[in-house]
Order: sequence, then structure tokens, then C-alpha cells
Amino acid sequence: MALSRRRFNQTLLGGMAVALSPSVFANMVEGSDWRSIARPQRTLPDGQIGLTMFFSYGCPFCGQMHRAMGGWLASLPEDVVFQRVPVSFNRDAWAMLSRLYFALETTGDAERLSQEIYDAIGVRREPLFDEAQITAWVTARGVDATAFRQAFQASQTSSLVARSDRLQTRFEVRSVPTLVVDGRYAVVGQGATSYQELFDIADQLIIRARS
Repeated sequence: MALSRRRFNQTLLGGMAVALSPSVFANMVEGSDWRSIARPQRTLPDGQIGLTMFFSYGCPFCGQMHRAMGGWLASLPEDVVFQRVPVSFNRDAWAMLSRLYFALETTGDAERLSQEIYDAIGVRREPLFDEAQITAWVTARGVDATAFRQAFQASQTSSLVARSDRLQTRFEVRSVPTLVVDGRYAVVGQGATSYQELFDIADQLIIRARS
């Protein structure tokens, strides 16, 4: 789902998203709009459909998608279960950001601070790539220092980071942000000019997964 930086800057920096008409998606093209996962993996019980966003706090487009997707997530059907999965692509700095996400999930602060983290790294270029820098930053924003350090250093957090990278490999996620539906389909969105177009493709894949 790597989209043209120039085209996104033209359409998204103003916060506007253009919705496509339903007829556009009646003939979605495999390979350009979406792709099948070669080794699909469903992790939810029957009757539930997973929607996974692969991301990194170090990815500016992920921050833009995060800002754009709130209304869409609120409109999803009740049988759709959304989760975020941070990935590192074997970059040490991004692995630290994956640990940051899971530690904040543990302390209950991920939802509150995620957009601010994106902005700190992607807009203000704040260095949040080692434990000391990260801990100082989150505690300045009201996160309990002891609880955060315990979560950040926990073996469970290491396991979650490793699992996330395994999922990224299994689903052949080569760029972020990437949306995966039901562990079977990934949004490609070749030529898309807004995040809303990507969300619309995901909506159609949710319908496909349900059928």
C-alpha cells in the first residue's frame, strides 16, 4: 500500500478524503486494488472478521492514516474486530517503537498517545528511538514511569514484537500502512489518492470475507 508521496500530499494534507461511488468497487481488480494472502491465517472465531493495520510510529503515512481513520473505524459492522500490529522490517529503531506501542497498550495509554507519537517523530523529528528517550517522553505526558518501564522491558513485550514481525512476514507486508482483512486479503490500492479510497476497498473485502 505504498502510495505516491506527491499524490498524498495533494489530497490529504488538507485533511480531505474523497469517497468513491459503490459502482467503482463492483469490479475491484485483484493485484491492483487488493491481493490474496498466499498463506492465510484467521485468528478469530467464526462469525468475526479481523481487520489488521500493519504500521510503525516511524512511518509518516501511518500517522496520516491513523488521523483519517477514526470515523471509518466507528462505522465498521459489529462483527469486525480491529487491531493494530507494529512492524520493524528488521530496523532496530522501529523495533523500539514496536516495544513502545505494546508497552503503552499494557499501561492503557496507546490510544491516548499514538497520534502525538506520530507527530513527535514524523513532524517535529523528536528522537524517540532508545529506552531513555522514550521513557522520558511518555512520563512527561502522564504515564506512570515504573509501570511503563516494567511493560517496556517485559518478556511478554518481546514476544509480542517477535510475533508481529512474524505476521508481517507471513502476510508479505512490504510497506506500511497496510490493511489486512480476515487474514486472507490485503488492500493494495494502487493509484489511490486518498485514505478513504483504501478504506472503501477494505469495506468491500470485509463483504467478500463474510460471503
